[in-house]
Amino acid sequence: MIYLDACATAPLRPGVLQRMIETQDQAWANPSSLHGLGLKASEALERARSQIAEKLSAAHRDVVFTSGATESIHLALHGLATTRSPGRLVISSVEHPAVSGAARLLTMSGWEVTEWPVDQLGRIKLEHLEELLAPPTQLVSLVWGQGEVGTIQPLLSVAEACRTRGIPIHTDATQVLSQGLPSWKHLPVDLLSASAHKSGGPRGIGLLMTRESHRAELMPLLSGGGQEGGLRSGTESVVLAAGMAAALDQIECCSPADLPRSGHGVADLRDALRDRLLTDERLMVCGDPENRLPHHLSLLVSDHNGQPVSGRRLVRSLDACGLAVSSGSACSSGKDSDSPVLVAMGLPQTKCRSSVRLSLGPWIERQHLDEIVQRFQAGLEESLCS
Repeated sequence: MIYLDACATAPLRPGVLQRMIETQDQAWANPSSLHGLGLKASEALERARSQIAEKLSAAHRDVVFTSGATESIHLALHGLATTRSPGRLVISSVEHPAVSGAARLLTMSGWEVTEWPVDQLGRIKLEHLEELLAPPTQLVSLVWGQGEVGTIQPLLSVAEACRTRGIPIHTDATQVLSQGLPSWKHLPVDLLSASAHKSGGPRGIGLLMTRESHRAELMPLLSGGGQEGGLRSGTESVVLAAGMAAALDQIECCSPADLPRSGHGVADLRDALRDRLLTDERLMVCGDPENRLPHHLSLLVSDHNGQPVSGRRLVRSLDACGLAVSSGSACSSGKDSDSPVLVAMGLPQTKCRSSVRLSLGPWIERQHLDEIVQRFQAGLEESLCS
């Protein structure tokens, strides 16, 4: 099996498991305990936090550990909204279900939620900026790298506009951090969510990057022992924190402008694979062809007559041929319905179930490309016959 679903989850990077085993052996106690074993666990936890903060050019206290990006997103949006009078939250129309789900819950508290429209490449339409950032907007959340079609959003432009208006902005950067680590010190956003497992770290842990100016405003989702600076109660997993630190330590730092070509050369492999696959006229790229996540390839698939092919059916056929890929977001690909992202992009309804996503990782090498293309073609033919 050739694994091409890194956007859903990635295998542990080299050395991560060993770091976790060593941490479990040496720092297994409760990091809130005051005895020697507890202090040792606390030191290991804070060492992991400091390692991550250093990689992101952030302060130690800026890093809040959570159970994953979904919790981080809810803590960011609900944590800020709870301490403010209800107003308008602006999100893009191509957010991950965790963001749109958190937004729906806020409507029950009197918040208005407005979706920022996107073009056919999945990129937000900046001509709506003045309108959407006018009162009563009090909070913005914008995905940085869209996981289903790969488009990178103009986050910096929106964030700078938010800053001049005093509007806090949150970004879901889970897919971005798997390819390149930005400088938190120079990034004009207020809150950033990410998980470890898409970056080659363990499942069950994520982070919320915070600013000093907003930490006091955040209302925790979980109350109790007051861990994580009072923002996330519950005994921290020192083992998972160590694993996340070990994974992120292997990812290169990069500026936002360099993001489309980050990832240690994976974009070159992606482009070579794309060019070979597109010799088949039944395939076309979905999303921004250039300004996209470097490891990401989204395709719309048709048959010989130009009729859309079911992405779900193709995923099953490709699996039988030894390729593991996704159709849409892995968090919702089990649902037999039109992709909300493709609908938002204005694709014809007949094509809104015809996408497949191939996402590469460091385990893919150039020597694998011919085999991937052969298996893809075999899977496509099999799906057309079924």
